[in-house]
Amino acid sequence: MTPKEISIVIADDHPLLLDGLYKELDANDFNIVGKAVDGKQALGLITTYKPDLALLDIDMPILTGFDVVKRAKEKGMNTKFIMLSYHKEVDYVTKAKALQINGYLLKEDSFLEIKRCISSVLKGETYFSPSFDNLSLQNASEELRKIQFLTPSEVTILKLIASQMSNAEIADSLSVSIRTIEKHRSNIISKLDIDGGTNALTNWTLVNKNLIEGIT
Repeated sequence: MTPKEISIVIADDHPLLLDGLYKELDANDFNIVGKAVDGKQALGLITTYKPDLALLDIDMPILTGFDVVKRAKEKGMNTKFIMLSYHKEVDYVTKAKALQINGYLLKEDSFLEIKRCISSVLKGETYFSPSFDNLSLQNASEELRKIQFLTPSEVTILKLIASQMSNAEIADSLSVSIRTIEKHRSNIISKLDIDGGTNALTNWTLVNKNLIEGIT
């Protein structure tokens, strides 16, 4: 595909960054069908134009970039997604992997890196910024691998723990006994290979909240 044949939606709540990205893509003959300043607007453009690609900032008002990806996938969109962010933290990378996002670049990367990412993603490859070290990517993949061993019930309970609900509150919301919740917590701790005391699982969910939110 030539750049003119590639339809793109871009979104960033920082006007200068959005304008700069637009100008770079336009100068390289890419077909920008829409640009958005918040997540809701981005989702609307993606739903309307069904672009080949969407380049999204993560930290946007109303809906985050991750929220946009999740909702677009729920709508059956075939758009491929590239995240543009300042976040290098492992939990952000892990959430991107959990959502099966096609590319993840840092805003410090050059436009040449964006072009490389677009090319790889359109070939069906996953592309992460070379600024990420291999250990971070491996750790993200390992955390995601552990999560996949959880049953649907355990995933539900993990999400409720992440929302800081107590065992009693979780038991009440699921109409089960506290003993059942305690058993599930024990199984989750074992499967995730979490070390520590009584609050170890709660602490783990707080650290990995982005990952947990990405689980479908």
